[in-house]
Amino acid sequence: MKKTIRAVAALALLNTCAYAQVSDSTQVNALQEVVVSDTKFAQRKEKSGKIIEVISTQELEKKSGQSLATVLSQVTGVEINGNQSANGKNLGYYIRGGKNRQVLVLIDGIPVTDASGISLEYDLRLLPIEQVERIEVMKGAASTLYGTGAATGVINITLKKSSQKAIEGNAYINIGSNNTNDNKKYNGQDFNQGISVNGSGKKANYLLGFNSSESGNISQIASPDNATDYEEDIFSRQNLIGKFGYKMSSKTAVDFFANYDRIKNNYDLPFDNTGFNDTGVNTTTSEQFRFGISPKYKYNKGEFVLHSGFTKIKRDYRELNTFTTESDYSVYESRSVVADAFNKYNINKQLAVIVGTNYQFHDMLSQTPYGNIDRDTVKFNILDGYTTLVYHFDFGLNINTGARLNHHSAYGNNFVYNFNPSYTVKAGFPLKLVASYSTAYITPSLYQLYSEYGNADLTPEKNATAEAGLEAAFFDQKVKFDAVAFYRDQTNSFDFYFNPNTFEAYYINVSGKHKAKGVETEVAYDVTSKLRLNANYTFTQVDEALNRLIPKHKANAGIDYQPTPRTLFNLSYQYFDARNDAYFDGNTFTTTTVTLGSYQLVNALVKYELIPNRLTLFGSATNIFNEAFIENVGYNTRGRNFRIGMNIVL
Repeated sequence: MKKTIRAVAALALLNTCAYAQVSDSTQVNALQEVVVSDTKFAQRKEKSGKIIEVISTQELEKKSGQSLATVLSQVTGVEINGNQSANGKNLGYYIRGGKNRQVLVLIDGIPVTDASGISLEYDLRLLPIEQVERIEVMKGAASTLYGTGAATGVINITLKKSSQKAIEGNAYINIGSNNTNDNKKYNGQDFNQGISVNGSGKKANYLLGFNSSESGNISQIASPDNATDYEEDIFSRQNLIGKFGYKMSSKTAVDFFANYDRIKNNYDLPFDNTGFNDTGVNTTTSEQFRFGISPKYKYNKGEFVLHSGFTKIKRDYRELNTFTTESDYSVYESRSVVADAFNKYNINKQLAVIVGTNYQFHDMLSQTPYGNIDRDTVKFNILDGYTTLVYHFDFGLNINTGARLNHHSAYGNNFVYNFNPSYTVKAGFPLKLVASYSTAYITPSLYQLYSEYGNADLTPEKNATAEAGLEAAFFDQKVKFDAVAFYRDQTNSFDFYFNPNTFEAYYINVSGKHKAKGVETEVAYDVTSKLRLNANYTFTQVDEALNRLIPKHKANAGIDYQPTPRTLFNLSYQYFDARNDAYFDGNTFTTTTVTLGSYQLVNALVKYELIPNRLTLFGSATNIFNEAFIENVGYNTRGRNFRIGMNIVL
């Protein structure tokens, strides 16, 4: 179990497509922008009942050299703990006071997960940001549309598509330092590179590519004093991807994808305040094979889509046994099948009905010094039916409401629903008022149900979220503003029970209700066509049972200056409030709670398109003032670092 808790399975996709610099002067009305997350079909934000955070291609270009986790951590209401630590350090996802298991990640519409992990979560470290075209973050309970795991938020990632040219080559490379705040080695310690070929014909499109990353120079565990040097923990990954699309007619198309990903890194023993956590023995290797098919059919009054995928993950661990001083070996393997078929039918111009069926199958095996799990007995399947009604009244009222019946082979049936009205005010400026009440559920994992600590009587964790807010644009679209207040409660939460007298241990459902509430707000001001200011603020208050690694106050701000169409300067600022953390004290054999101090980060980026539409160069500096801070007690974080890179389109 220790190994499962300390390591999340590797899932990675390859960076293959390049980006070109685009002027911010092309920005459109904030309420005219198209989103897909709240219906699974494209519609204008004006008609959406949610305030959906969109990270566009243009926004991603301003964050060159950052990881996907770091980019997401700048989104209003989102905290990705560990994104400033060593690359092999596991991440914590905290949206609206929730944790990893309550956040669902989609890649091109297909849920991604590791079925052998305790929390069925996806590891965001393993997806190169350069491959991503666009991200939508929809916060709140969303199980009606997306099923298990969509309790506090959905991160909907769209990967880059093939070029419209018959053939196009892309390549990139960037090199950076990888220092803690007391280390001043500014030579190359973090390398990222990728190459791809892609293109389109009259009916077909394709993309093939390879990506690799390597980094070192940082130990996961922080040295207890500056006089002790801990060894570096190496991190590397390699990725292969292939995509193929074929358009049979103006109404029918199908997309295929396949990828192989491998990640290997060193890691240390968990922090326990004894000073014996650093080790050069521990290594983990993960391999993922994933493929799928997505046919689409458009007809006179609607559209049918099928998203399907198969994932196989194998991860092994070689870890120091502190009692025997030998290395223990453990291996975990999982298989997952997902098929989501859904249809949108437009009854008329105002009314549409979305009906879908979702099927999931998961199994796993493991072989560890603590016991084995047999695949033949450790599996479950899920079959859900769902429907959503979307009505747009002529006078500005929009209603999105639906229900889902979840049938699970282990615990039976579960019902969730949502009601989400919004109103576009006919004023002198775009203004949308939103409100919603939605419920969600989280399926117990295979490990929680069937491992040596499993409990076959577990039932789903349940969440409910109520929210209200507004989205508006003022002064001829130059100022854009949104704000939302939320209240969330969760019941039937999962926890781990341990009896120190009998040593009995297993997973349980916790009785009682835990609450979280807060406010999320964002503003952007286009001062001129060349200068843009933006800022966001998040307030989150949670019950004591949920209060770990969640900042009550968090803020981000940025300045974008584009003096010419080929030049971009970006300056960003982040503030993180104090947070609670806890660790097992190896000296007293008790769990100790600590408070981590607040901290601030300032980053900068400059980009220049040296050859128009061909060659782009960038340089960046992070944590410019070299502030010392802690994300997790006992673990290292990055100090001042520099990075340079280039992107070539052939």
